[in-house]
Amino acid sequence: MKIGLVYLPTDRSAPLHQVAVAAEQRGFGALLVGDHTHIPARRTTPFIAGDVLPDEYYRLVDPFVALASAATVTTQIELGTCICLVAQRDPIVTAKQVASVDHLSGGRFVFGVGYGWNVEEAADHRIQWTDRRARVREYIAAMRTLWTEEQASFQGRFIDFDQAIAWPKPKRQPAPPVLLGASPTDRVFGEVLDWADGWLPVPFLGHQPNDVVRLRQMAQDRGRDPDSLSIIVDGLPADPALMDPWVETGVDAILVPVDSEPLDTVLATLDASAGVIDRYSSVAAQGVAPGDG
Repeated sequence: MKIGLVYLPTDRSAPLHQVAVAAEQRGFGALLVGDHTHIPARRTTPFIAGDVLPDEYYRLVDPFVALASAATVTTQIELGTCICLVAQRDPIVTAKQVASVDHLSGGRFVFGVGYGWNVEEAADHRIQWTDRRARVREYIAAMRTLWTEEQASFQGRFIDFDQAIAWPKPKRQPAPPVLLGASPTDRVFGEVLDWADGWLPVPFLGHQPNDVVRLRQMAQDRGRDPDSLSIIVDGLPADPALMDPWVETGVDAILVPVDSEPLDTVLATLDASAGVIDRYSSVAAQGVAPGDG
């Protein structure tokens, strides 16, 4: 099992490439970053995780630009999004960005995606709120054709193209793993099993280790191999008392949150959190993605 990091890089915090190098040197196995194109000033949607929206949400560096910078200065650490707001992004462009970062990193990209919580942000992208789930599913299907076919075509409700040629292809074959970050409802778990490679539970939103057990049971009931699902726990302090219950369910990785701060503060957090890496390094797991040991 891997201990990784989740970080929101901003114009005021440590650049992601510096964080990635420091994380890899200390033995962290993954580094995932968030995604918001903007935050509407007129926002009335409540923040999903508290009363006040943290300042870093207003100042995020584009995740694919940041991850590309990290890909070129590291060799081992997994890099990815947690989560990418796919419905708000052009799927052809996003497929190119994912493939490019995966190519630059030598096949180390993990594509964490979600539906979003900010109604006004989605509206600025001309996204009907009730359509966003269907868009994400369709966009991921369209991206997979671009990643895997030499001449791809796709016809859907929200996107269609004919005989498109898009290179580079992802280094990871057949494609980077797609993990859905959303609440542990039966509906969400059905979506995970229908079109995703795994799930991103979020403990600070109330998600529990038993939810992993329930997802795997649903997979078995539906005839899908539970071991084919990658589970990455999004945001858990480096405290064995909190981590052990998740580890016991056989999750693939746990991401420790790192505040959006200058480099010296970030390095202090990495040093303080690195102590749990050895504790879990011998736990048998697939790694961040299915099949990647």
